Amino acid sequence: MIIRKSTEKDVVTLGAFYDEVVLWLDNHINYPKWMYKEYPSEISARAMTKEGSQYICLNGDKIVGAFVLNIDPQGNYQKGDWQRKLKDGEYMILHALAISPDCQGQGIGSKVVEFCINKAKEDGYKALRVDIVPGNIPAQKLYEKYGFNYVGDYDLDRGYEYIPLFSLFELNWD
Repeated sequence: MIIRKSTEKDVVTLGAFYDEVVLWLDNHINYPKWMYKEYPSEISARAMTKEGSQYICLNGDKIVGAFVLNIDPQGNYQKGDWQRKLKDGEYMILHALAISPDCQGQGIGSKVVEFCINKAKEDGYKALRVDIVPGNIPAQKLYEKYGFNYVGDYDLDRGYEYIPLFSLFELNWD
């Protein structure tokens, strides 16, 4: 499997990938409460690709995973009771981690988390943070497996009535 930044050529296929994942979630348990054709979607993938923070996981030519890695908390992370007080820009945030329904349970999520930890360290950041919808047990287990600490549930002022709170997790290093 290869992990790389997405390019403009990937955006349409990436949008279809996210649509496939969200439809699958809608027919099973939509832990992240993602919305079909809204988020994540081709529109968000295009914006994050242009920003340079959208990544894809490829098995051959097939997208089997996708995520965003950047320094934008997309809300008020200062509300969190973080174990390590850091300023915006001193940590990276992992967003919109999706794995193909056909490839779940194959360790792709673990490879993504390892990639993000290593990238954040190599780029000189002091921590990796993530927010998830409370009750997203698969995501919570994945992050806890890598030593992320739960720091509480907070309203991040994102304005989503259907997701009033987000569970915050952090992984710190020297």
